[in-house]
Amino acid sequence: MQIGPLTLDVPVVLAPMAGVTNAPFRRLCRAQGAGLYVSEMITARAYVEGNAKTQRMAHFDDDEPLRSIQLYGIDAYHVGEAVRRLVDTDHVDHIDLNFGCPAPKVTKNGGGSALPVRKRLLRDIIAAAVAGAGPVPITAKFRMGIDDDHPLTFLETGRIAEDEGCAMIALHARTAEQLYSGDARWEAIGELKQHVTSIPVLGNGDIWEASDAVAMMAATGCDGVVVGRGCLGRPWLFRDLVAAFEGRDVPPPPTLGEVCDTMIRHIDLLIAWAGGWLGVREFRKHTGWYLKGYPVGSEVRRELNQLQSRDQLADTLGRLDRSLRMTPEGPRAKRGHQNGPRTVSLPDRWFELADSDEALSAAAESVSSGG
Repeated sequence: MQIGPLTLDVPVVLAPMAGVTNAPFRRLCRAQGAGLYVSEMITARAYVEGNAKTQRMAHFDDDEPLRSIQLYGIDAYHVGEAVRRLVDTDHVDHIDLNFGCPAPKVTKNGGGSALPVRKRLLRDIIAAAVAGAGPVPITAKFRMGIDDDHPLTFLETGRIAEDEGCAMIALHARTAEQLYSGDARWEAIGELKQHVTSIPVLGNGDIWEASDAVAMMAATGCDGVVVGRGCLGRPWLFRDLVAAFEGRDVPPPPTLGEVCDTMIRHIDLLIAWAGGWLGVREFRKHTGWYLKGYPVGSEVRRELNQLQSRDQLADTLGRLDRSLRMTPEGPRAKRGHQNGPRTVSLPDRWFELADSDEALSAAAESVSSGG
């Protein structure tokens, strides 16, 4: 699959996820096979203003073959300037624009998945990003729309992205109201693919196993898949995806011993990246995802949820039966966000402002979630 000048041997993209897709997690996933591994989302204004945390989030390992980052912004100036600096200073190879974040603190100020309602602003932001990127491809990820009580925006969003020079688009086939609940509506991906024909269209939503990716592409005609929650605690999902797309048998889930070894590798990478205590604290959220689907007692899970050190992790995992296999239901056990549906918080008169030039509140840039 081509994304501008970039060639992907396997049409698979790791979705940016806040607090997850940092350099250590990307390294674990990348070791499993080919694909495009997108970093955590950063905010355009914070990056331009030199925010230290944002600068750190934009870090890439020296050996990352493709430096891919997701950018969130609410005005053309800061998005365009952030893109220019990312290209010139951090030498990124790909920038994805986030128009899918459904977090209430973002949508209530008009950002994230609320922004595509504002068609002129959306067009201006994408145009500024493409202009600032030079040869680096700009892509966009978005949702179907606000909710089913208002006109869905995904077809027009896709056309605007195509017209303004995006090299690829991805649709999370849920509305903002759905959040992460219910089933992704793959038929919308197929509809988008019929309307946007000159650039790749990728589908996102409910890729829990490699067979789901194959099924999504067959059902919708999309050009590839974006994998989010399905790889939480399961970086080997990318190994499975490579096998499926190459027509090989998908390997069985790893034994608990193999999972434990990956957990140790992950915490070591986080400690080296973030520092001892911060690395341990960052790893806590991953423990439940790694063990999901394995017959491990609740006491062990509680202990790891309150993890205090790398030695404690090694000691606890060392007491487990390494030969245990994942239960038959384990591969499809949902991970990560499952909240929703929930009424979307929006600014006053939001749908009346579709063609307005009125600027958004800077509060819309207080963001901590992907889409």
